[in-house]
Amino acid sequence: MYYSIEHEVPGRLRVQLNGVVREDDVDPLFRVLLDCPAVKDAKIYPRIGSIAVTYGTLEGEKTRGRVLDYLCAVDSEQLDAVRSDYTYALATRTHDLVLDIACAVGGFVLRRLFLPAPLDMVYAIWQYRHFLRLAFSSLSRGKLDVASLDAAAIGASFAQGDASTASETMFLLDMGEVLEDYTRAQSANELIYSLLSVPDLAARVERGQEISVPATDLAEGDLVVVRTGQPVPIDGTVEQGVGMVNQAALTGEPLAVERTVGDSVYAGTSLEEGEIFVRVSKPANKTRLRSIVSLVEQSEEQKSVTEARRERLANSIVPWNFLLSALVALITRDPTKVAASLMVDYTCALKLTGSVSVLSAMSEGARMGISVKGSRHFEDYAQADTIVFDKTGTLTEAVPHVRKVIALNGYRRDQVLRLSACLEEHYPHPVARAVVKAAADKNLKHRERHAEVEYIVAHGLASSLDGKRVVIGSRHFVMGDERVEVSVDQRRNIEEEVRGLSALYLAVDGVLVGVIGIEDPIKEGAHEAVRDLRALGFEHVVMLTGDNKAAAQRVAESVGVTEWVANMLPEQKYEYVRELRESGRHVVMVGDGVNDSPALKEANVGVAMAAGTAIAREVADITLTDSDLDSLVRLRKLSQGLMNRLDKSFWEIMLWNSGLLALGIGGAISPQTSSLLHNTSTVALGTSAMRSYLPRHREA
Repeated sequence: MYYSIEHEVPGRLRVQLNGVVREDDVDPLFRVLLDCPAVKDAKIYPRIGSIAVTYGTLEGEKTRGRVLDYLCAVDSEQLDAVRSDYTYALATRTHDLVLDIACAVGGFVLRRLFLPAPLDMVYAIWQYRHFLRLAFSSLSRGKLDVASLDAAAIGASFAQGDASTASETMFLLDMGEVLEDYTRAQSANELIYSLLSVPDLAARVERGQEISVPATDLAEGDLVVVRTGQPVPIDGTVEQGVGMVNQAALTGEPLAVERTVGDSVYAGTSLEEGEIFVRVSKPANKTRLRSIVSLVEQSEEQKSVTEARRERLANSIVPWNFLLSALVALITRDPTKVAASLMVDYTCALKLTGSVSVLSAMSEGARMGISVKGSRHFEDYAQADTIVFDKTGTLTEAVPHVRKVIALNGYRRDQVLRLSACLEEHYPHPVARAVVKAAADKNLKHRERHAEVEYIVAHGLASSLDGKRVVIGSRHFVMGDERVEVSVDQRRNIEEEVRGLSALYLAVDGVLVGVIGIEDPIKEGAHEAVRDLRALGFEHVVMLTGDNKAAAQRVAESVGVTEWVANMLPEQKYEYVRELRESGRHVVMVGDGVNDSPALKEANVGVAMAAGTAIAREVADITLTDSDLDSLVRLRKLSQGLMNRLDKSFWEIMLWNSGLLALGIGGAISPQTSSLLHNTSTVALGTSAMRSYLPRHREA
């Protein structure tokens, strides 16, 4: 990209391009500029071909050089690559706002200068119809709201025969609405961009082999496989298999529906049970965009209790505004003061600052790898006093490895590992992937001779081989449910060999043939995260796991968790969380698997880990797209920051607008000045609500 430096100060430079920026290049160019680690912000002025770039000054001239080199390297191929992912302009841009305001101001001034007074009055009355329509619409629904206040204030000016004042009032109200819409749109735009940056993966089938690829790389006609617990990454048609698909994210239907050959499935849903091969019918970038825009739209429905209560309070004040204006009319007999009492409301500012604060928090969370489905989950997370962790994949790494293979009853270790991998490749869980990888590392190829694999939640897998029942899973599943007999001495020897490891038991036709010991490394920073969460107000930190006591104790002691329970089934985790809530605790549940889903749903706030199953992410209120546990710490700070901001903005709005009412009724300011100050303060507070809550988080 060719450019010349037009203006420069430390940390900010403005460059002039050789020509204008095309409309369809604005969004991709903005995204490309933000991909530079040194760039903090960028503003594009497409009509004049100019770009303003803000960058970090920590390394001074070195950072400046990086930015300039990056600008030189930007080319059409980069823009085309981004354009393939972001298919349309997502929100009102600054230059559009400037044009809208310029047209409105220009039209208002020209009418005042050149339109004869009688025609100006006719135009004002014609314009008033919009305000009347909104007011009558509210009144027909039994509501006295801001639209009614606006119409009454303008009507008061007309009643005095002052069309000029009425016209000025409508102009100021229109400008306020334009600025408020722009502020809200900018917040939504930033959130959508942040969420679009989070990749989804898909298993594409090529020549009989499965290849993991970003979902955005899928094209129409590709074939993908989806298994139990995985998301459906695209829109398509089932070509093979049968499965139960949870479509709650799209339809709101709570129960999974059966999908088989010929049926359509959609991105944003998840497979609760089964295995299906899906032929892609629509590019993944379009379906992903649809689901993200839906999330942004639905976020307004997930308001926090505090936010909703304050909006109700603001709405309830409107009738008192009318009562106040009636008292002013009776006492002062001054139409100007009556109009002033109708020009100020509390609702607009509270709604704008509330929604913008939440969208900004959601956007900032997305940039840090945290996806939150609504402001009420921020509030619940900020107020929680208890956090409950699953162990595997949550406090421990999502990439465990096989440490030991024990062969029994005539089987060899390579046979145990090969057969285990043959079954486990059908199960999307970190432990299963560890077994498959261990077999691949030893070049143990396996050919599927078994029947369809049955997945038993939180227990294991079952199938048949040469007419014999084959099971693999937990000790409780194999020795308890499947009643595989093991001698006391043999059991003692096995426990000794796999002490401190997670164990998978393999049995064929009722005979234990092998045990696989899985080492599950503790996540880096887990101990520090638990410590910081306690410091931020979590009084109880608990770990629940289906693993054995020895493995559970090792992890608990390493991360600093003093309350833990081992050998738990999904229903027991659910009951544990339910009992915590019934005892009065405010509970956060953090998990990653299908077996954690009931507890995630029961908790006040369910948090799903990055590597978790689609079902866990579906039922969770918050999803971490980064497996770093420090995300939970940042989320706590972000949530508390949002609640503090909502508190602060509430009192600022109440005090400021009450002051404007007092000045207007006292005759210190005119209704037009009151309207101007009211709308200006609303936009200023909304803009202030867009600022960051925490220092910008970047990968090292």
